[in-house]
Amino acid sequence: MSANNNSTGGIGFCGLLTIVFIVLKLMHYIDWSWWWVLSPLLIPIAIVLIIVFFIVILRVFFALKVKRTVKESGFAARIKKMERMRENMQRSKFKDNWKS
Repeated sequence: MSANNNSTGGIGFCGLLTIVFIVLKLMHYIDWSWWWVLSPLLIPIAIVLIIVFFIVILRVFFALKVKRTVKESGFAARIKKMERMRENMQRSKFKDNWKS
């Protein structure tokens, strides 16, 4: 039996870039701060934060749009009017039953 070891992933571009920068810094080919040398490790974190930020913005935008649409369509007002009519009908039935 052969074991299929199909693992994906690996070090990735940002990890490889970080290793290259660390080697260059330790060999004194670059005179950068360690923040800049290790900055490629922050790239995936920054991408995730940007995606989360846009998702939050889109959810807020669509939530406000839905509220605005409900107000503009008058749907909520029609529901309230129907509820008032139902209450009035129930009151009138109660009064009619009370009189008889």
